[in-house]
Amino acid sequence: LQNMKMVPVPEKAYGTFFEGDCYIILHTKRTSRGSAIDLHYWIGKDSSQDEQGAAAMYVTQLDTALRGSPVQHREVQGHESETFQSYFRSGIIYKKGGVASGFKHVETNMYNIKRLLHVKGKKHVSATEVALSWDSFNKGDVFLLDLGKVLIQWNGPSCSIAEKSRGLALARSIRDSERGGRAQIGIIDNEKDSPDLMQIMRMVLGERRGELRDAIPDAKADELQKANVRLYHVYEKDNDLVVQEIATRPLTQDLLQHEDCYILDQGGFKIYVWRGKASSPEEKKAAFTRAVGFIQAKGYPSSTNIEVINDGAESAMFKQLFQRWTEKNETQGLGKVYTTGKIAKVEQVKFDATQLHARPELAAEQRMVDDASGEIEVWRIEDLEMQPVNPKTYGQFYGGDCYLVLYTYLRSGRPHYVLYMWQGRHASVDEVTACALNAIQLDKKCGDEAVQVRVTMGKEPTHFLAIFKGKLVIYEGGTSRAQHSTPEPAVRLFQVRGTDEMNTKATEVPARASSLNSNDVFLLATSQVCYLWCGKGCSGDEREMAKVVADIVSKRDKHTILEGQEPAEFWEALGGKAPYASEKRFQEQVTHYQPRLFECSNQTGRFIMTEVVGFCQEDLDEDDVMLLDTWEEIFLWVGKGSNTYERNEAVASAKEYLKTHPAGRDLATPIILVKQGYEPLNFTGWFNAWDPYKW
Repeated sequence: LQNMKMVPVPEKAYGTFFEGDCYIILHTKRTSRGSAIDLHYWIGKDSSQDEQGAAAMYVTQLDTALRGSPVQHREVQGHESETFQSYFRSGIIYKKGGVASGFKHVETNMYNIKRLLHVKGKKHVSATEVALSWDSFNKGDVFLLDLGKVLIQWNGPSCSIAEKSRGLALARSIRDSERGGRAQIGIIDNEKDSPDLMQIMRMVLGERRGELRDAIPDAKADELQKANVRLYHVYEKDNDLVVQEIATRPLTQDLLQHEDCYILDQGGFKIYVWRGKASSPEEKKAAFTRAVGFIQAKGYPSSTNIEVINDGAESAMFKQLFQRWTEKNETQGLGKVYTTGKIAKVEQVKFDATQLHARPELAAEQRMVDDASGEIEVWRIEDLEMQPVNPKTYGQFYGGDCYLVLYTYLRSGRPHYVLYMWQGRHASVDEVTACALNAIQLDKKCGDEAVQVRVTMGKEPTHFLAIFKGKLVIYEGGTSRAQHSTPEPAVRLFQVRGTDEMNTKATEVPARASSLNSNDVFLLATSQVCYLWCGKGCSGDEREMAKVVADIVSKRDKHTILEGQEPAEFWEALGGKAPYASEKRFQEQVTHYQPRLFECSNQTGRFIMTEVVGFCQEDLDEDDVMLLDTWEEIFLWVGKGSNTYERNEAVASAKEYLKTHPAGRDLATPIILVKQGYEPLNFTGWFNAWDPYKW
C-alpha cells in the first residue's frame, strides 16, 4: 500500500516485506472442486494505523468483488499463519523502512548493501534485518551478512542441519533474485576452519568481545492450547456488541446458523470469524473489526492470527476443528456421489490392483500398499514371547490375544515389509506392551525396514482385510492358545461385511436379536446347525462371501434363511425376538479430507507440532520425525538422522495428537510407522511426484 493505494509488487520482490508497510496478497489454487482463493493483508511492525485500516478495507472490497469465495486472513509481521508462510518456499525477508516511516525504498545500487539478517525457523524461514553488531548474534540461529557482492552465512554452533540448509536456500534465493546470480556465498560452519571469511566479518562488525548469547527457544503454541476451541455467537444489541459463548469442543457443524456470524477461538492461537450466508451486509463488513475487538477484550496479543470465512467456502483448517463436517452433493473418492438423505449403502468400488504402481495416489486413496498377493506369517504373543500360529488358522483373531502379522511383498525385485500389531480388546496390558517390544525385534530381523502398523481390534485397515482373502474372523473374547480353559459359547453370532475377498471380515457380536441389522448377512452358529441369515438390504456378493466364512466358524450343516422367514429355533437360539436396526444404512459423507503434514517436536517437554501447508517430499527432513494425518490413519515418518528420544516418543506423540485433536478423533485410528527410504505406496501416494531415489 502506497499513499493508501494498492500498487503491484514486482514478482522478483515476492517474499520481501518492508517493516513500515502493509501488503495485500491474493493466492489462487486449482482444486478438485474448482479453485480455492485466499486473501491476506499483512501488517508491518512499523506501519501506521491508517494503512492498517486501509488494508482491511481493500480486502473487504476484494472479497465482495470475488463474490465472497476467498478465505481472508490478517497477518502480523513475525506471527504469520502457516498458510501464508507456505507461499514463500525459500523464506520471508523483513527489510527496515518503508513509505510511511519516511525512508524511501532504497533500491539504487544493488551491490551497495551492508546488512545483517537473522534467519529463524526450520520448516518456515524468516529473516529479519538486525543491527550490524556481534550483539545481534546467538548460538542457535543462522545469520547472513549481506555485503552485496558477497554473502556470508554464519551457522550458530547449536544449529540443526535443517536450519543450515534452509539458511543456504535463502542465501541462494537472495543471490538469484536480487543480485541476478552475481554474488558469492561463503559459509562459516566452524569459525576455526574459515579464517578468511572471519576476517571479513571482523572488518565489518569489529572484534568480538565476550561470549555469544545462548540460543533462544521459539515461543510456540502447544497442541493442548490449540485443542481448546470455543465458539461464540456475535451480534449487536442497542449499538453494543454482544459476544456470547455457545459451545466448547467437540464442536458440531449444526451450531453454525446461516443467519448469524460466529467467532471461533482456537486457544488464543488463532481466531476464526464465520459469516453466515444470510447474515446482513453490515455484519459481514464488521468481521475483522469484531475479531480485533474480541482479541483486545480477551487480552490476547495484537499479533494474533485472524481468518475470516464465508459460509460454504470454509478452509480445510476450519473444517478440521469440527467433529464431523459434511457437504451437500459431495463426490467422494473414486467418483462416488452421495446426496444427503437418499443413501442406502456404500457401494464398494471394484478395485484394480494393477493400477497401484502407475497411480500411487490411488494406493493412498484406497489405502493399499499393493494387491495383497504377498506372503503372510502370523505369531501370537504367549507368555510375552512370539509363538507361531498354525497357518491353517491364519485370519482368525481372538479378542483375548495380541498378534504380530508380517506381510512381505516384492517391489522392483526386492522384499518390502509391513508389520501389523493387532491388539485384542481383552488382552492384558503386559501383552500389548510385549507385542510392541517383539515388533521391534522382528523389525530388526527385517533390517529395520518394516512399516509398523498398530491395529486396534475392530479398526482393521483395508489392506489387513485384503491379505486374509475374505477369511478374516474376529472373535470377541477367548484365545487361540492350545491350553485355554474357557469353553466355547454354545451359541455365537457373527456379522459379515464385504463383497469380495479384498474387503470382507466377520466380527462376533452379542448373540441377541438386537445385534441384527437388515443391511448385512449374519452367521448364527449353534451346536446343531449354522444359519446364514440374509438381511433385506444385503447383496448377492455379500451372501457368497458369508458362505466362505461360514465354513470357518462352524463345521455343522448350513441353512440359509431370509429376513422375515426365520424358523422358531432361530429366535430361540438368540434368546427371543427383539427390535433391531432395519432402516437403510445412512452413509455419513465426511468431507474429502485434505491430508496434513506436521513436524513433531517433543524436546522441550511440551508437545509441539508445526504444520507444513502445501507439503512436498522436500519437506521431509532427515533429522525429523514427521506426522502425516490422512484422517483414516496416522503415518509417522522417521528420518535417518532423527534423535533416539524423538523416535521412541513418536507413537506416544501420535496418540497425543489424536487425543488433543479439536475434532474429538477416534483414539483407535491406525498409527503407521514409516522409515526414510522404505516408504510404501499408500504413503508416497499423498505426495505429488514422489522421487524414490531422492535419498
